[in-house]
Amino acid sequence: MPEGPAPTGADEETVGNLKRAVGGARPTQSLRRKPRRRFPLSGGWLVLAVAAVILAGIAGLVWWYGNPQSSGGRSQSTSGSGYAYQVGSPGPGSAAPPIKLAATDGSSFDLATWRGKTVLLYFQEGVGCQPCWTQIKEIDSHIGDFQALGIDQVVTITGDPLDALKQKAALESITTPVLSDPGLRVSRSYSANSYGMMGTGADGHTFVLVGPDGQIRWRADYGGAPNYTMYLPVPSLLADIRQGTKGGT
Repeated sequence: MPEGPAPTGADEETVGNLKRAVGGARPTQSLRRKPRRRFPLSGGWLVLAVAAVILAGIAGLVWWYGNPQSSGGRSQSTSGSGYAYQVGSPGPGSAAPPIKLAATDGSSFDLATWRGKTVLLYFQEGVGCQPCWTQIKEIDSHIGDFQALGIDQVVTITGDPLDALKQKAALESITTPVLSDPGLRVSRSYSANSYGMMGTGADGHTFVLVGPDGQIRWRADYGGAPNYTMYLPVPSLLADIRQGTKGGT
């Protein structure tokens, strides 16, 4: 097969240009690959952004239901005791819903008969909540301090049957009247079953102060999320009552 003519200088220059053109095309190829490498990255950032939005939404829901200033008539208190509490509805300034329940001392407690007096209602979880009963015993032992604040009567209310409450009150030597609210009819009228660890199936740790005119003067729902406080020292309770009613020291 005959050999071709030897390349001239012009041919060598052409070959060199071709090589440079081919060599110069490589960076162009690399640049064309970069969008393909960036596309998965953009998708990854998109997934992370969506996940961040979802997490923020979950955090918002947790805050909404756990924050004392969330909906449902709840508001945050300014506690003088350091024990955070919520203020449910009906709250201060509202008429106290009627109460007529059987008590462990054999009587029937009717809130309407206490018009002209100040009554402190203590809604609590019941027989299975020992801190709640410790709270009642402390109130018993400091009843003079409550009377010094102008409180004429303290009663505690729970959804347990009366027989069970009589046994527990006798065992704990409780003198404060314990009222049985089976079915939580009264408790629900005060929304006291909305602030505890048992969902809406039991009361939490709620105090409601009813004034002589039948209006609620002060309210504290200690048993709600996130702390679920089921006991606080009586001096702390008294401090919050004083602050909430603008009473004396």
